[in-house]
Amino acid sequence: MATFAPPPGTADIFPAEARRWRTVENTAAAVFERYGYGELRTPIFEYTEVFQRGLGGETEVVQKEMYTFEDRGGRSLTLRPEGTAGVMRALSNTDVMNGVEQRVYYCGPMFRGERPAAGRRRQFHQIGVENVGRCAPLLDAECIAMLMEFLRSIGIEDAKLAINTRGVMADRGPAGRLLRDYFSAHIDSMCDDCRSRLERNVWRILDCKQEACRRIVAEAPDYVGSFSAESRAYFAEVQAALTALGVPFTVDPLLVRGLDYYVHTVFEVSHSGLGAQTAIAGGGRYELFLPGQNKPVPGVGFAAGVERLMMVRDALGLNHDESVPVPFFLVGLGGPARIANLKLADALRREGVAVALELEERSFKAQLRSANRCGAALAVVRGDAELERGVAIVKRMDNGEQTEVAEDRLFAYLSEFDRTR
Repeated sequence: MATFAPPPGTADIFPAEARRWRTVENTAAAVFERYGYGELRTPIFEYTEVFQRGLGGETEVVQKEMYTFEDRGGRSLTLRPEGTAGVMRALSNTDVMNGVEQRVYYCGPMFRGERPAAGRRRQFHQIGVENVGRCAPLLDAECIAMLMEFLRSIGIEDAKLAINTRGVMADRGPAGRLLRDYFSAHIDSMCDDCRSRLERNVWRILDCKQEACRRIVAEAPDYVGSFSAESRAYFAEVQAALTALGVPFTVDPLLVRGLDYYVHTVFEVSHSGLGAQTAIAGGGRYELFLPGQNKPVPGVGFAAGVERLMMVRDALGLNHDESVPVPFFLVGLGGPARIANLKLADALRREGVAVALELEERSFKAQLRSANRCGAALAVVRGDAELERGVAIVKRMDNGEQTEVAEDRLFAYLSEFDRTR
């Protein structure tokens, strides 16, 4: 039989897996809403300038990875490569510019034209949050603590948290010159990407994964020491708050995150269950210019890759089949019985009871096999003889025991069984 695979970097998510995804998504919603966050759903594509302006034109996401196309009117549109820029565009229509705090979370597909790898797809999914409108170290600490509580709630209790500071925009000049002077002396031994990053975005060199570059990066000067006293004090307060909350962390001076909008706190969470690619979530504090505004809006947030969370849960043995067996399977022998079963199923479903039934003409044995496959506790059997007598045969699937139930009592009998099982 011919098979048709989805495009490279994408995947079909079948019902059993989707149920496990919903467990993670529903847990995220429950945790975030306890912290005062509400769900925001934005379009999966935006005008391209939303990402160019928000993420920075020199970032690799904008330069290499975005799926961009023109609409019929000639406007450039882009499938969202991340969640923050679109969320900020949406929040520009609120009173966030007046300093009113907005707490939102989102969940959905993102798109990047990068080489597929383990836990990394061209269509991937993220769960994220944004706290927009205010700037304070304790907000950063609360956001990080919420991320760790979410991970704990889905069974990932041994994840590692690393944090760092990017300072503020005014710190970038002195720190950038310090790094550029150092890397200039070693650039001949570094990869082609780092050679281009030296002039375009020297901070991206700190994030290079090439082994030769990593050795050079490891000896880079302490650029944080060149930050202002205010920036260093801000970071110290974040660390103190995390310690007070009992959230373990390490300070990683090479952690910068890849997007230009980050200021002050950045953080990343990793887990060994992913193998070489260990990051499962990350984020930080940022400043973004909203459409039509000349003053940046502050925010803090994070995103977690759902595919990567599922891989970690697999490694931890947490992704069990969470399907709930259907309590009843209605067996219909003959057209009138199938109609009667359809009506009974409709009445039970309206009461919140899950029911499966056969609506095609199939043999008695074939229908019982279907009842077994869906994990039914009871099979309700009706044919022409049962309808004429006004009864149904209720068969327990575990031991084969059969009970004859009058038609006018059948609904109440099944409802009571469902309540007490």
